[in-house]
Amino acid sequence: MIDRRQILAGTAALAVAGPAAAKDAPIVVNALGGLSNPNLQIGREAGPAADTLVLDVDARGIGDAKAAGMTAVNVTLGYVAGPQDPYSYTLETLDAWDRLIAANAKDLTLVRKASDIAAAKAAGKVGVIYGFQNAVQIGEHLERVDEFARRGVRIVQLTYNPANLLGDGSMAPENRGLTEAGRRVVDKLNAARLMVDLSHSGERTCLDAIAASKAPISINHTGCRALTDMPRNKTDAELRGVAEKGGFVGIYFMPFLNPTSHASAADVVAHIEHALKVCGEDHVGIGTDGSAAAIDDMEAYKTALAEENRQRVAAGIAAKGERADTYPFVLDLRGPDQFRKLARLLEARGHKPRVIEKVLGLNFVAYAQRIWG
Repeated sequence: MIDRRQILAGTAALAVAGPAAAKDAPIVVNALGGLSNPNLQIGREAGPAADTLVLDVDARGIGDAKAAGMTAVNVTLGYVAGPQDPYSYTLETLDAWDRLIAANAKDLTLVRKASDIAAAKAAGKVGVIYGFQNAVQIGEHLERVDEFARRGVRIVQLTYNPANLLGDGSMAPENRGLTEAGRRVVDKLNAARLMVDLSHSGERTCLDAIAASKAPISINHTGCRALTDMPRNKTDAELRGVAEKGGFVGIYFMPFLNPTSHASAADVVAHIEHALKVCGEDHVGIGTDGSAAAIDDMEAYKTALAEENRQRVAAGIAAKGERADTYPFVLDLRGPDQFRKLARLLEARGHKPRVIEKVLGLNFVAYAQRIWG
């Protein structure tokens, strides 16, 4: 168990100090993010059609995550979209992440249960949570849930943007609900004590999963559709349903927070505040959908990003609001100061230290304890 009194003492340190205050700063959990260094993408054609496994994680990416005060992060591994065989590619990425953590044992540690997050902070490491952003690699092979759980996977998102065997993603126009295969997978995930994540899902699939799941579910990276009517954002009914069953909602730092697809830090704060009103202060956190590393050459990065967007559109996996001129992050919440800046903005809006600490990480830890133990 985490001593909340000890964590409460650190809010001011996070808001005004840098990495030197890490021991006194609150727990920060990025419910969907990464350790990548986006500068490695520049000059290389990359995208969902790439056949070569590239993690894009180096000393810079890990160092910036630590400098940001990130205690733990849910990293996407396994199949999301593309030409690869979903199952074999997922095993390949699991092997690659196992090697990466082993090679960086002084900085990284695998999270299997909630207490591992506090242990990571005490050791000065970043806790790595293995998560999927699609469940195609499971499909109807329910025994694979146990296999992936043994390998350390702790979060399974049912769909990406398109429809799959389990349900409809947010860009599937039919908005069909959870399929019978999806219900069986939800039951199996519950039995294995893995998080059921409904980020990227269509509304009916999400609502069906909330009703079907015996355990609380999560939406680890999303925005609020009441503020910005885009498919990747969740309706109040979805947000409220998650909270009422004891689940977790993470707000992302993504373009979908603003109708122009150019979101700012003020938009992130507005969506957090709306989620707090709908869900209550015990069920809202952050899932930035990005890493903490700063980008050194924005003009070169824009070129690489435009190519990635072209490939996503061609593959049919881009969401409404994704364009070649939009960033997959919030420009004024980029780099190692992003969580400290968010804390300062929330504090300036009058949110109490207790609420800020819950949003930054304690709510995810409490939810993880309910699911993983």
